[in-house]
Amino acid sequence: MTGFNGLGLNLGNLSRLSHARSRSISPENFTGEKGAGGMSTDGPAAHMARGLGQGWKVSPFIVIAAGEERTIADIEGPGAIQQIWMTLARGRWRHTILRVWWDDQEHPSIECPVGDFFACGWEKFAQVSSLAVCVNPGRGFNCYWEMPFRKRARFSLTNLSDETVYCYYQINYALTEVRDDAAYFHAQFRRTNPLPYKDVYTILDGVTGQGHYVGTYMAWGVNNAGWWGEGEIKFYMDGDKDFPTICGTGTEDYFCGAYDFDPGVVERDRKSAYVEFTTPYAGLPQVIRPDGVYQSQQRFGMYRWHLTDPVRFETDLRITIQALGWRTDKDRR
Repeated sequence: MTGFNGLGLNLGNLSRLSHARSRSISPENFTGEKGAGGMSTDGPAAHMARGLGQGWKVSPFIVIAAGEERTIADIEGPGAIQQIWMTLARGRWRHTILRVWWDDQEHPSIECPVGDFFACGWEKFAQVSSLAVCVNPGRGFNCYWEMPFRKRARFSLTNLSDETVYCYYQINYALTEVRDDAAYFHAQFRRTNPLPYKDVYTILDGVTGQGHYVGTYMAWGVNNAGWWGEGEIKFYMDGDKDFPTICGTGTEDYFCGAYDFDPGVVERDRKSAYVEFTTPYAGLPQVIRPDGVYQSQQRFGMYRWHLTDPVRFETDLRITIQALGWRTDKDRR
């Protein structure tokens, strides 16, 4: 992400002082007001904290009824979101929708199920240890994407399920000047089920203007036997038509793995198996194996963050990936 005044700290400049003001919104301080944390006396956990009193875990979570949309943060800028922590004690990850609006937007810049936003799309825990997103035991969702705003930042959660959602969360941010070249953060969610074999899946479309693409999370379900990840990812940018400017060599290659995420493909003396991994920039943190290696109904979760290699575009961007597998190599069964 583009840096801006007072923020964007790393180990190289962590010692530099700044006049940015740190703030935090949670059920213990819904407004992020200075000196107002832990003041609640009537939160949903008040009965559990009745022997402790004010300032002692009276309001650690919120309750979102079935079908309800709840504003969880409404911040006046300028400033930037620096970290989000969230966990759903109850509720469906795919049916709880996170929306975020910057400044005076009519439509949200972020609209995504909570689980997929935090790189955990199958409603089942998997450890993720990356620079941008961490998922920690148990069900601890963390996001470190830098998200600047100039006038306002508004967050909501919508419960689309028939179950009540119990949500703990904390949004840490700074109030500070924002540079003119600081970009707004956007996230889209798409889903196609089923996706016919050899079809082209659209990861991103409808993007116009200048920007840079910073990452992909994909939850991939496999409904047939055999290797599924031969499809190439393609970046069409700045007027590209029939052919893209950037074309990958295969699904597992784009997500920084190789040979089916399976060392047994090239090491013939090794048992064939998908191997999960999670790194700062890319990973396959989740493999759900109901039927064994290369069998139907496998489920995969993988991410690729373009933190050191953002895909920059001037006027437009479209990203696709092919649903292409390898079904004839008997050694891969």
